[in-house]
Amino acid sequence: MRPHGVSFETREDEEQIILFLRKHFITNVPWMFLSIVMFLTPTVINSLSILDSIPANFKFVFILIWYLISMAYTLENFLTWFFNVYIVTDERIIDIDFYNLTYKEVSDANLDKIEDVTYKMGGVIRTLFNYGDVLIQTAAEVTNFDFLAVPYPDRVVKVLQDLRMEEQQEAIEGRVR
Repeated sequence: MRPHGVSFETREDEEQIILFLRKHFITNVPWMFLSIVMFLTPTVINSLSILDSIPANFKFVFILIWYLISMAYTLENFLTWFFNVYIVTDERIIDIDFYNLTYKEVSDANLDKIEDVTYKMGGVIRTLFNYGDVLIQTAAEVTNFDFLAVPYPDRVVKVLQDLRMEEQQEAIEGRVR
């Protein structure tokens, strides 16, 4: 809520960031666990003497390639989590989808274009750690915004509804920017 030191490429001078969201940290546990297993696999295989019949040079190259693949997998998953962000400002919503190092997609819609905001939160893990999906329907070019696995989805919906009401009040009073 109202983060400090956060900015983005298309931010207007007077635009204030209300929410800066990304997937809940607990969603990282599966790929983190798999990464740990991948990094420990060569040690376990080496201790079992399975690769003893392979020449040392081949074994070294195989292990090196395995660690490079493991590192790439870990880095890709971390970057995807870190750079997939959802931003709510006092004027619009922005969805930044990071696909890989060379491609990202940025969508935004003004708050007055929001038609419907709902959230879904089901299952034991989501309920226990209080995260869910916020689904936003708009009348903009991009009709659906999905804020996936964000913490406290009920609060996000409340903030969006409050901002929407404030935007409608500004339109009635003629204070639209």
